Amino acid sequence: MALIEQGNLQNKLTVLRAEKKWSQKHVAKLLGVSRQTIVSLENNRYSPSLKLAFEIALLFEVDINEVFHYEKKENTK
Repeated sequence: MALIEQGNLQNKLTVLRAEKKWSQKHVAKLLGVSRQTIVSLENNRYSPSLKLAFEIALLFEVDINEVFHYEKKENTK
């Protein structure tokens, strides 16, 4: 039986932001968060709340799955 270990949450926030030509500061203001939150999200050092994840998807007018991707790791011990 495979045990599921913690996985990695990846996102395309940097790409989406670049397509709109928006700064991190601008996105942070639109979402009501700090610029540091956007930096941490883009560097995959912070996993957003479910609410914030949906707000990001709505802001960029895409499905949440187009912004975030979760990769699970399996351990076969």
